[in-house]
Amino acid sequence: MSDTAATVGSSPGEIFGAILAPAGKADPYPLYAALHEIGEAAEVMPGLVVAHSYDAVNAMLRDQAFLVADAARLDQVWAGWREHPSLEADSLLNLNGADHARIRSAVAGAFTPRRVNQLTAAVEQVAGGLIAAMTEHGSAGSPVDFMAEFAYQLPVTVICELLGVPEADRAAFRPVARDLVVALEPIEDPAQLIPADAAAIWLTDYFTDLVARRRAEPQDDLLSALVVAGGLSDVELISNLILLLVAGFETTTNLLGNGLRIILTRPEVESSLRAGQVTAADFVAEVLRYDAPVQATSRWRPDPGEVGGVPVPPGAQVIALLGAANRDPRRFASPDRFDPARSDGGPLSFGAGAHFCVGAALARMEATVAFPRLLASFPRLAAAGQPVRRTGLVLRGFDQLPVSVC
Repeated sequence: MSDTAATVGSSPGEIFGAILAPAGKADPYPLYAALHEIGEAAEVMPGLVVAHSYDAVNAMLRDQAFLVADAARLDQVWAGWREHPSLEADSLLNLNGADHARIRSAVAGAFTPRRVNQLTAAVEQVAGGLIAAMTEHGSAGSPVDFMAEFAYQLPVTVICELLGVPEADRAAFRPVARDLVVALEPIEDPAQLIPADAAAIWLTDYFTDLVARRRAEPQDDLLSALVVAGGLSDVELISNLILLLVAGFETTTNLLGNGLRIILTRPEVESSLRAGQVTAADFVAEVLRYDAPVQATSRWRPDPGEVGGVPVPPGAQVIALLGAANRDPRRFASPDRFDPARSDGGPLSFGAGAHFCVGAALARMEATVAFPRLLASFPRLAAAGQPVRRTGLVLRGFDQLPVSVC
């Protein structure tokens, strides 16, 4: 048994409790390793199972008997959930079956490989402009916050262009989105949702107004296309516009920050990238595996089942630890080694099955464009202070990542 497991206790419940603690959220990987020593999944308390092996997580996410928490489920387990606007039940994240398939079909056309390839030149242009701004801001040797000046700006600009959000409105989205995603994290006290609820109301009001403007004057953007096509109620349309906006940059922002941190702390990786010995695509794939932007998701099932050989009672919740699955030694040789040349399979960072991230190809493309441009533009790129990590269990990334660019 690992030293970490011995320190926090050897039971699955004790290990999972340590993952939920601040130190565990900051570095969950030794605790994931302790779970792997136990098996593929474990019951951590009555009614709560954790799946952490690659095969268990992959199989569960592809099994349509495991459901996301929709409105009917929330009515069963949380009587007051409807008082919280941030607990949205009409977005793709919280729909099952036919409703999920119908709405996913409506939005997926904007994220096909062909459409993503068509966006590459635009992403290159946006990245170039952000790099120019970083160069100017850091020209006197002042630290530049990579998260604020590039990692957020690149994907939010791209998704806003795709949706049709006016440029003047985009600066307001980052703090609002950060408040809203609190609703994706485990909630111990409903008071935690106060800022998320306010953010949800703000975004609903914003998109209600924007939808009305696009109905009056359609433009060449995804929002107008959805309005013209019909098929979605106003509530469904606005809920999923909010989801596409927030998900459209949150994951990529974390991916960019996590990847740059690896470059800054691993000279051999930086030199391999600069020399072309490692492709940007392989580097991005390994960042997604090694330090996934999304670490966990959850499902439940109404009837008895099993995951990873562990029984799942009716009504039980299953936490799928994507970050642990990506470090499973059964799947990945030396899983704690960062190795862009590995060939033992792709990560589960974007999920699997019906709820596989609709914007996965776009996120990969943005990161694949960004890292070579950054390295080519900043030959002396270096850390310029202590980074500040986010504190969530589900979303893993940085709030601040100061760098010097000259």
